[in-house]
Amino acid sequence: MSSETSTDALQPWQLFTLAGLIGATIVVFISRGHTPAGIILLSFTIFAAAIVGVATWRTLSPFARAEEAAGPQILGGRTRAALEREKTLVLRAIKDLEFDRAMGKVAEKDFVEMGARLRVRAAGLLRQLDAGTTYRDEITKEIERRIGAAPRKPAAPVAAKCAHCGTSNDTDAQFCKRCGASLEASE
Repeated sequence: MSSETSTDALQPWQLFTLAGLIGATIVVFISRGHTPAGIILLSFTIFAAAIVGVATWRTLSPFARAEEAAGPQILGGRTRAALEREKTLVLRAIKDLEFDRAMGKVAEKDFVEMGARLRVRAAGLLRQLDAGTTYRDEITKEIERRIGAAPRKPAAPVAAKCAHCGTSNDTDAQFCKRCGASLEASE
């Protein structure tokens, strides 16, 4: 598990929260002769100091870490989530435009012009999303980061060659994809 979700060590925010609660409890026991409003105000002040400690820790801790913080994947200057959201909106706009045309709300000339622009934008977004890394690449990078070595890839199976035309076929093919001859006889 990552260090942020690990439960085997006390996290900094937990330490500051615990210190604030302990401090507020100590204030309550020490200030026995004061008014309840004063004790509550002192307790809130100590707990506010703990919150300031958490905020300071979160502000300064990135400077002390050697690891990179895992953030959202950036594709073409934008996050993958933003591209997915825009793709959804563009596809919905195309669907709405087609519905409006079917209802007679949009002229044919306007439909062609707007539809072409929306389809070009959708195709560009799909290309941007496809250019990003796949989940398999992300998993491989995470394994390399944690273990330090790349996982072994299984050896590629040998492709079956057709005895008649010499075409390379899939390993599980029974017939040649070019000439249709049986590959079992050629083995």
